[in-house]
Amino acid sequence: MSASRPAPLSSLPGAAARQVRGLLTDIDDTLTRDGRIEPEALAALHDLRSAGVPVIAVTGRPMGWSRDFAETWPLEAIVAENGAVAMFTDNGKLVIEYAQDKSTRAANAVRLKAAAERVLREVPGSTLARDSAGRITDIAIDHSEFAHLDPAQIAQVVEVMRDEGMNATVSSIHINGWYGQHDKLSGARWIVGRRLGRVLDAETAHWVYVGDSTNDQQMFGHFPLSIGVANLLHFADSLTVWPAYLTEGERGAGFAEVARCLIGARR
Repeated sequence: MSASRPAPLSSLPGAAARQVRGLLTDIDDTLTRDGRIEPEALAALHDLRSAGVPVIAVTGRPMGWSRDFAETWPLEAIVAENGAVAMFTDNGKLVIEYAQDKSTRAANAVRLKAAAERVLREVPGSTLARDSAGRITDIAIDHSEFAHLDPAQIAQVVEVMRDEGMNATVSSIHINGWYGQHDKLSGARWIVGRRLGRVLDAETAHWVYVGDSTNDQQMFGHFPLSIGVANLLHFADSLTVWPAYLTEGERGAGFAEVARCLIGARR
């Protein structure tokens, strides 16, 4: 949660692990590899549910991509599109809610289309993410999933987005841009209140956040029990805010380490 390098997860005090009330996690390259959840991560989600630890995923992925996982993974909810859309099951039925009202989303859709066209026109080699058809409140430019942009091109995309008045973040695979005040942290606050009836800011010291990339820095800085999976080190040169702890394993194996740490402390 600072500019200093994280400590190994094995050094997390048992007393702190025992007091954890919930877990927030990124999805891409934290739970998944190449867009698919790793078996270790899925097993860890089931184990955490059995142990009574609610897990909420907070992602930049779109609503359309996330909805199947909201229905099938053992999660309390998924917050998609960087805090704009929440999905959860209630009595077996999928519920989808938005941080912005319908008229705001409609007005922003026009602006998003124009911004996307400008990025594609001004940044050579830029392409929309393949999951763009499922996006409601943002745009995403692929830089590492199915296409490749170098650091200068990524910076240019971010510059264009911000010049258009957008928020812009860079994940391990996409550059996301959107209009509005929502972000991963506001989405986490919203869904913890909505699903659990609790005030996240009153419990910040008792929630874990797990992530893997530069767009997780806000969350790393906010939660004292922030944890990076080991592939976070791929972005070491770009990080200014580090998590408090780091796993030995990458992606799903790292997330499984976190689950074992939390569950083991409760026994």
